[in-house]
Amino acid sequence: MENVGALSLLLAFSVAIFALFSSIVGAWRKNLFLVAASQRAVYLVWLLITTASGLLLYGLIEGDYRLQYVALHANKAMPLMYKITAWWGGQEGSLLFWSWILSCYGAVVVFTNRKQYKTLMPWVIAVLMSTQIFFLILNNFVVPPFQVWAIGKGIIALPDGQGLNPLLQTPSMAIHPPMLYLGYVGFIVPFAFAIASLITKQPGDEWIHTTRRWTLVTWLFQSAGITLGMGWAYYVLGWGGYWAWDPVENASVLPWITATAFLHSVMMQEKKGMMKVWNMVLVSSTFFLCIFGTMLTRSGLVQSVHAFGISSIGNYFATFLAIGISATIWLILDRLDFLKSESHLESVVSRESSFLFNNLVLLASCFAVLWGTLFPVISEAVTGEKISVDAPFFNKVNIPIGLFLLFLTGVGPLVAWRRSSTESLKRNFLWPTISMFALMAGLFGAGIRNEYALLSFGLCLFVTVTILSEFVKGSMAIASKEGMNPLMATIELTHRNTRRYGGYLVHMGIVVMFIGFTGAAFNKDVIHEASLGQSFNIGRYELKVTDLKDGENDNHAWMKASVDVFVNGEKIDTLNPERRIYKASRQPASEVAIRRRLGEDLFLNFAAMATQGQGAVIQAYVFPLVGWIWVGFMGVLIGTLICLVPSKHKLSFPRTEVLATATGVVKGNQHAKA
Repeated sequence: MENVGALSLLLAFSVAIFALFSSIVGAWRKNLFLVAASQRAVYLVWLLITTASGLLLYGLIEGDYRLQYVALHANKAMPLMYKITAWWGGQEGSLLFWSWILSCYGAVVVFTNRKQYKTLMPWVIAVLMSTQIFFLILNNFVVPPFQVWAIGKGIIALPDGQGLNPLLQTPSMAIHPPMLYLGYVGFIVPFAFAIASLITKQPGDEWIHTTRRWTLVTWLFQSAGITLGMGWAYYVLGWGGYWAWDPVENASVLPWITATAFLHSVMMQEKKGMMKVWNMVLVSSTFFLCIFGTMLTRSGLVQSVHAFGISSIGNYFATFLAIGISATIWLILDRLDFLKSESHLESVVSRESSFLFNNLVLLASCFAVLWGTLFPVISEAVTGEKISVDAPFFNKVNIPIGLFLLFLTGVGPLVAWRRSSTESLKRNFLWPTISMFALMAGLFGAGIRNEYALLSFGLCLFVTVTILSEFVKGSMAIASKEGMNPLMATIELTHRNTRRYGGYLVHMGIVVMFIGFTGAAFNKDVIHEASLGQSFNIGRYELKVTDLKDGENDNHAWMKASVDVFVNGEKIDTLNPERRIYKASRQPASEVAIRRRLGEDLFLNFAAMATQGQGAVIQAYVFPLVGWIWVGFMGVLIGTLICLVPSKHKLSFPRTEVLATATGVVKGNQHAKA
């Protein structure tokens, strides 16, 4: 099995090299046979990598402990789901998983565009295969997944494996990494089309229209991966937080930030022919930040609970990044004349300027996170002393940035294209502003004194009112004209321009998530060593440890505490936090207990046995509004899916103004503001 797997990867490497050169030569010499051969080679690369991946997965499931990777990341007692999860649970397997997803994307891109974009596609294949070759070099020669245990000239099989890291043996880890990988890897598709358009000097914005859905889908995968990772940290690590500004967490959010900026600014290129250089820089930065994040997880450059450990593999990534970034910068500079804007910013108070400010602020956030992540490495290289950058720095910088972005989210829908009059600004912003300050005054009167929390809650209401006003105005126009009820009119409005109103729903999801983030200003925590029958308090809750049980299964030994929860003397729940020791690795892990409510979560972690007598050390937390984060992400998910649905009426966007969407009807030259 190991020989077939290794041979499949070696053949995939060879075929990928053929695909690269045949696509370049075919494009250069306009040889359709070579171009067609490169397309078929992409399919063959997918088949070969799929074969290797299937064999590794088979080894993990069946327990082929002759393979080092299987022995180090699986064991007999692990449930099937975690044996599958072990595929991406270690260095070698995760890089093979990366290669496999990339081959899937490549095959899908080639298949869906096999009869169109004849000029672009050979260069798209060249970019895809260049990246595929890099990862296949790692799979074949640096961290091969099919190494076996050997003594002398003989191959041995261990009786059992060490098993997957206990922190990874949770259901969320069966979903979180694949989602994140689909995001990381998928951003190569818009990057490949962008580079192809630069190489071929394609007129118009063909690559933008081709890749918009790709970018949106990939952005959704990245968003889901980040959110699932937050949920994993919240539920598994035992400290109750969902974001610690860990270097690997930061690495996942960096391409998300630049991709978000790209999704906004790309509309400027579609509608106005502006920001073409911006878009090239943003789409390229997103791809290279994905590669950088992959390197950060595997190189040992930073210390993280999410990282795979110290490895020399970082040198290969650094070389790939240096070559790729240098080539991209040269290509963009060489094509600056091709990237000239077709129109210019006419007013600071316009929707165009709001997009520009949005980009600038997002890039400022990206730089701040990147600088804080790499500063310990830079300081150690320059001074020999590793200076850590902790959460307070990131919060101090990014909270004001986040609030300003929240403000722009509310401003954007109400500002006109080209320029806004003073009268329209007063009309559009009067009630949102009154609502914001009224809420802030009410919360201040209720005793809230945290400035950022007050401002965040106020801005959340400001954005909500602006978005609702857009839905109300549009649906009322349709209801009046078509005789529909308000609900059906709202659905019809959304269907007529799914991209716009789906985007508004995404913004509403972000607003709801901000409410959850703001709740962190009011967190409470206590650590208490409680004997059986003893009570302690946190916030409005009284907690009593009533029982301790222990036991074991094939995979781990466990001890579980029963904690009764009282409010005003009345029992409202019993929570059962658990402490585990995994047998194969002898590593401990927590199974926390959470009482989830929209208002607040009560979170209990069984940290250790009491030092004296029968009892437990319980870490108790109260997290106000944290549940709104997960609800908000559902809004982001639904809004993004709506954006992917084709609009009922196909809209065209002149370079000078935007067509009306409330009625979906354009008469002559009478255009309404979008």
